[in-house]
Amino acid sequence: MSARLARTRNIGIIAHIDAGKTTVTERILLYTGRIHRTGEVHEGAATMDWMVQERERGITITAAATTCQWRDHTINIIDTPGHVDFTAEVERSLRVLDGGVVVLDAVAGVQPQTETVWRQADKYSVPRVALVNKMDRRGASLERTVEMIRDRLNAIPIRCQMPVGREDEFRGVVDLVAFNQRNFIDDGLDHVRISEIEPELVSKARAAREHMIEEIADFDTDIAEKFLENDPISNQDLSDALRRITVANTAIPVLCGSALRNKGIEAVIDSIVDYLPSPLDVPVISGTHPKTGADVRCPPEDDAPPAGLAFKVTTDPFAGRLTYVRLYSGRIKPGSYIYNTTRRKRERVGRILRMHADKREQLDEGLGAGEIGAIIGLKDTFTGDTICNQNQPLLLESINFPEPVVKVAVEPASRADQDKLGAALVRLADEDPTFRVTSDIETGQTLIAGMGELHLEVIVDRLLREFAVRSSVGAPQVAYRETIRRAATGVGKFVRQSGGRGQFGHVVLEVEPTEDGVENSFESRIVGGTIPLEFMAAVEQGVGDAMTEGPHGYPMTGVHTRVIDGSYHVVDSSEIAFRIAAAMAVRDAFERASAVALEPIMELEIRAPDTYMGEIIGNLAAKRGNIRRADSDGSEVLIEAEVPLAGMFGYASELRSQTQGRGTFSMEFARYEPTNASSLAGSRA
Repeated sequence: MSARLARTRNIGIIAHIDAGKTTVTERILLYTGRIHRTGEVHEGAATMDWMVQERERGITITAAATTCQWRDHTINIIDTPGHVDFTAEVERSLRVLDGGVVVLDAVAGVQPQTETVWRQADKYSVPRVALVNKMDRRGASLERTVEMIRDRLNAIPIRCQMPVGREDEFRGVVDLVAFNQRNFIDDGLDHVRISEIEPELVSKARAAREHMIEEIADFDTDIAEKFLENDPISNQDLSDALRRITVANTAIPVLCGSALRNKGIEAVIDSIVDYLPSPLDVPVISGTHPKTGADVRCPPEDDAPPAGLAFKVTTDPFAGRLTYVRLYSGRIKPGSYIYNTTRRKRERVGRILRMHADKREQLDEGLGAGEIGAIIGLKDTFTGDTICNQNQPLLLESINFPEPVVKVAVEPASRADQDKLGAALVRLADEDPTFRVTSDIETGQTLIAGMGELHLEVIVDRLLREFAVRSSVGAPQVAYRETIRRAATGVGKFVRQSGGRGQFGHVVLEVEPTEDGVENSFESRIVGGTIPLEFMAAVEQGVGDAMTEGPHGYPMTGVHTRVIDGSYHVVDSSEIAFRIAAAMAVRDAFERASAVALEPIMELEIRAPDTYMGEIIGNLAAKRGNIRRADSDGSEVLIEAEVPLAGMFGYASELRSQTQGRGTFSMEFARYEPTNASSLAGSRA
């Protein structure tokens, strides 16, 4: 079993949009024999972009999984979206992966979403290798991109290759580890001819190899000792050291190539096998016992108790509801029962599948430790849930997702569509943790919220294509939030007496801003039984009810609630009474806690011809934007700014008009910031 796991790699392909992730994945599948001809993204035929919307738009929307073989190793690959609106797909994929390949554009270098996915990978301590793609493009620079990795990502890049030829003359690389030259033969495939290094490149290559060895020696004691003692360092020594420092997540091996031109792909697959960790190389996952709180280890062994994390839920038109699971320990077989600790429910496992984009392969032997698969039959398991053996329960750390920032009202086109709309939205919300469905209290309209305009466009399109629900949507609105600026105490007392048994609940609590300003939290400081323990769950529910709408009418965020006192009646107290009393106490506290409305601030990166810089900056200033950087190389300007989302709806059309179609931009959510009343005019939660 350990031999199988040692030859297993669970990896993700991550990057900024249009850096070439899906093209890299397609080439990996081609060279490993998983597919026999490539489908191009720009032609709408990529294997991994299987959704209709993905093929029409030329972007990845949902993380697609596949498996391939290379050098007797099994590589499980998840190709993730690069567009910021679908960041949840990246978050949940990285949570369950052991390693990643980060694809960077050799011309643009590190871009905003590169920084986002890098932070997500850092959050889960995912070891990475980097591919600097599009080396055949005009303006491509490996050196500049490596420096951007160092400066903007605060990482330690180690160049393992040196390009041979620049831009459209890019024809090979010098492998600084093996110290030979890999020449790309232009026969439609990246068939590499290995040769000695060209004489005119030997001196430069030797200096680059020495620099690489020095960088490795900074992080690996074996190489450092040999380097200081002037002992010979073999190619295998270097390869082993690169694996050690990559698995330890202290440095990043950097390769270069051009995926679209089939250049450099075999070296990328080799690096996945040689440098990225197996399930045996990563720290053993631990959970907590749901009752005792004790640590429970999940060793990657088939004979250990099963423990896994559901990281994605989808609906397959033929197979039905699919729950994607990373199994950390044990084995799950078709027909067996598992326990969902998160939901406290026992579920029967139907079939278990290994997915290849939208195609499937049945696993009759089941899912083993360290593997990723899709389970049919789990009706009550959702993203972030822990599955295990009921007799040996544990809870794994769940997955946190960002809050939606854009919302629109959606109306069914007819009565028949109205009947289907609710069920369709529930299904879509089950699949996507960043998609929310609510009702406007005043108008009764159905509101859908997501991470951006594109996110909601795709949702509405899926309503029509997958569920045959015709609908119309209103103009996009900002999803505002509220928080508090100071601590306050609130009292809530709910008393009803109308003959016979009445209702009684009394809660005293404190609210204060949380340190991170993002998550709401709850604690009980009740002593002496002033509120019986059996009612505390109802108190927490009541606090949650009050958090859905603050004094300004928006959901509350960044509030810590502490229950400190209360009282009860032996006969009249009930769960509903304490739930209502707790909500009353929170609202009472908010009146003295200086509640303030928050608006989403977006990070914006714009590239346009230099002549349009003044007009672009002036337009951003009118949107209350803060210019952080404006660099020009004489022909193109790069502008980085922070702008409230309220001013950014329809900005793509504005920028096209300003620059005569020659400007491009990318935008991602940065944070929530306090806003004033004038910014909220005409808006509702």
